[in-house]
Amino acid sequence: MDTDKVIQDLNRRFAVPLPEFYQRRIIFWYDEDKEFEDKLDEVVLENAKVIALTGNNAFSEKKLLSVDDLTTNYLVYSPLAYNRPDDNWLLNVELYSEEFRADLVSIWMDEMGLASNPVMRKQVKNYRAYFNAKDRRLKVSTQNKVPATLAQLHMAVMAAICGLKDAQPNQILRNVFRAGLDLNNNAVYQDFLKYHADSAFWAMVRQGCGFVEEEPDLRRLAIHLLMTAATRTMRQEYLAGLDGFISMPHQAYCYDFISEWLHSDDIQQLYDVARYVEDEVHLHQRFEKLMVDDLAGTECFPCINEVILTKLMTEISDHIIDVDTITSTVEKRRTCAWYEPFENFYDGILQVANMQSFFKEHSAGFHTAEAKGIWKEYTESYYQMDTYYRLFHLSFQKSLETSNILLDDLFKHVVDKVEGLYTHWFLGELGNNWSDVCADELATYGKVLEVPQQEEFYRSRIETSDTKVFVIISDAMRYEVAVTMADQLRRETQSKVSISSMQSIFPSITKFGMAALLPHKELSVELRSDILTVLVDGQSTASGYRDKVLKTEDPASIALKYNDIIAMKRAERSALVKGMDVVYIYHDTIDEASHTSDTAVFAACDKAISELKNLVRIIVNEFGGTNILITADHGFLYTYSPLTEDDKVGRNEFYDVDKENASSLKRESARRCVEYGRRYAIMQKGAQPNYLLPVRFLDGKTEFAGFAPRESIRIKMNGGGMNFVHGGISLQEMVVPVVEYHYLRNYSMEYKRNKQKYDTKPVTVNLLSASRKISNMIFSLNFYQKDAVGANREAATYQVYFTDENGKQISDVQKIIADKTSDNGAERTFRCQFNLKPLKYSNTATYYLVIADEQGLQIPQRELFQIDIAFAVDDFDFFS
Repeated sequence: MDTDKVIQDLNRRFAVPLPEFYQRRIIFWYDEDKEFEDKLDEVVLENAKVIALTGNNAFSEKKLLSVDDLTTNYLVYSPLAYNRPDDNWLLNVELYSEEFRADLVSIWMDEMGLASNPVMRKQVKNYRAYFNAKDRRLKVSTQNKVPATLAQLHMAVMAAICGLKDAQPNQILRNVFRAGLDLNNNAVYQDFLKYHADSAFWAMVRQGCGFVEEEPDLRRLAIHLLMTAATRTMRQEYLAGLDGFISMPHQAYCYDFISEWLHSDDIQQLYDVARYVEDEVHLHQRFEKLMVDDLAGTECFPCINEVILTKLMTEISDHIIDVDTITSTVEKRRTCAWYEPFENFYDGILQVANMQSFFKEHSAGFHTAEAKGIWKEYTESYYQMDTYYRLFHLSFQKSLETSNILLDDLFKHVVDKVEGLYTHWFLGELGNNWSDVCADELATYGKVLEVPQQEEFYRSRIETSDTKVFVIISDAMRYEVAVTMADQLRRETQSKVSISSMQSIFPSITKFGMAALLPHKELSVELRSDILTVLVDGQSTASGYRDKVLKTEDPASIALKYNDIIAMKRAERSALVKGMDVVYIYHDTIDEASHTSDTAVFAACDKAISELKNLVRIIVNEFGGTNILITADHGFLYTYSPLTEDDKVGRNEFYDVDKENASSLKRESARRCVEYGRRYAIMQKGAQPNYLLPVRFLDGKTEFAGFAPRESIRIKMNGGGMNFVHGGISLQEMVVPVVEYHYLRNYSMEYKRNKQKYDTKPVTVNLLSASRKISNMIFSLNFYQKDAVGANREAATYQVYFTDENGKQISDVQKIIADKTSDNGAERTFRCQFNLKPLKYSNTATYYLVIADEQGLQIPQRELFQIDIAFAVDDFDFFS
């Protein structure tokens, strides 16, 4: 500021009216740097006298101002700085006087709203290189908190360099790491050097983290932070030999820093840092020597997932499947950071545990004496094994989309074990029992007695309906897939949903199954161009004729295709069903996928469920439908592993013949075999092939006879498609689902009477522990899931943490995934370990445990707590 501007500002200050009870104005002009000492003679004021302190005239000037002249306005120029207040003889005069500064530092401090004291002025001068730009000063002045102490000023400058509004050590440190571990190429750290903030940064690191090194090194700081944080959840003895990187007095801060970073939006940067640390100190090799339980609670190192999975998958490959260990480990790890890159592996081994649990429950095998008994067991529980197998292979297929060099081959070894459990044990044992007990009934009647039949579907379900009915037929949707869909519909919509089963017609292939679902008095076949054509009452049942067949029975009927409906505008599709009493909608996603690749079938099942749920919503919301039946033409049998010769039978093996008669056998087989597939054969009556079970074909009213392989054996055919098959008599092929869906409008009596039953709500989680007092920085609490997931109770994920009375978070965040389905309340409990932040706590203050729905759809629960910690930790005050 030039002299003229100084005089102008001072004249304006002296012209301002005096405060109440003041008779004059004294202004002290502080100029410790003596920038204006040689220009003081130029300062002549309109309404004030000017005096200058020299260091030797304090007494005389104090006498002048306090005794000799009590009415004149004075400007007191003070270029002095005092080490102690007692050295300042005019301190009492200064206390009732005003202050003026004209140096650049003072102007900057005034502009930023900083407290004017010698300590702060000195530090602002040290940061002169940073503050000499107005936009940089603005970054400090516009932060959430104006610096009031030296520590806060250091923090504010570092935060401003990082582009932060909130000057917090954790945020500053994270921004430095985000710029890279190489200090020479770290743009943020280079700015610290440029503006002289590097010493402040390392002082902050030293006090907060306990990191002390002669040479600045971000790489070693990263190791120090992560190793010290790890000791919070892992026994220190497991890290023996790495003690130089660990500072136990700073454990709380390091853990809090890493935990906060783990649950932030820039976790990927921490992932890269953690991977560097793992490699640098060889953590993978160290962790390989520990037990799974020793590792499961620590989440700061991604390699822990690889070590755990390696151990568990190796055990599975060695035929050691510890169901409890796998289940508890997956439950713990899925709440940890970095679960997602390993999710497919964890989901896969969880399904292996489910399969093993099923195996242990039925280790004696399957020995039911009646076909209807096995049918009942399958539709009530055995189908779950098919679901576990499907979910495992979904996870396995997804894992192939990304590569993990440590786990990929191990997962493929797990596949071999799964194939043994499912294909060789489950399908083999159950298939053998089923083939034995159903053989006589299928040979005599072509069906299992006392089981609903697919051919009766229209008569029993449609003709008897007194309301408009929508029928969705999903090609190859087997029973276990329909159970999954029904569960989801039950939870996601306001509806009454039930599922039952019926036996598919033989052979369990599309053209027969689709025909059986149409209205008819009689099903028959004709051989046209060497191809069997299925007829109902003499009419073709090919896809283009089904609408005509429906209208023959009821003119107010229509047959539609899912793909056509989806492509239409709302008004167009609504017009199609208007006035119709029976609407058949054909859906083909699962079977169609098998034409592309057998391995695409399970993914297609998920897609089919999603599409069918969408179709239900369209029927309800656009068509006004409330009565919907969802069924299939047949199921399917799928095994992933390549089939051996023992799993197949060739047409030339149907008859016993020596080599000399081999050619005549082929001719005889071709003459007698009218049509065959991987899982069935239709032959001329009188044929008696080996290795096939006879199945009465169309009630014996044709010139043909039906046959099917036992268990899951396939008939050899040219071409692919050996793994995904249907047409046979296995439960997976013949058990056809019938899902009854009734939408409940708000005004319906059923809904009004049972509102609580049908309203879908997320399950809630409550605190189980009785004590509401905390006396340690690390502690555990028990929680319970109030209801089991199922029906109208859906899974939910909760974030659980502690706050003070102002809502400020004071602990780490624990995740509870409330998706337990057990009816046993003891099996719906969770135990979470909490770590309080390194703050000072008062036993008279109010603190809260917060249980918050991750999606924010529910009001958070709050439980009042008292914290009484004898050796409480103060807030870190860096540079104090």
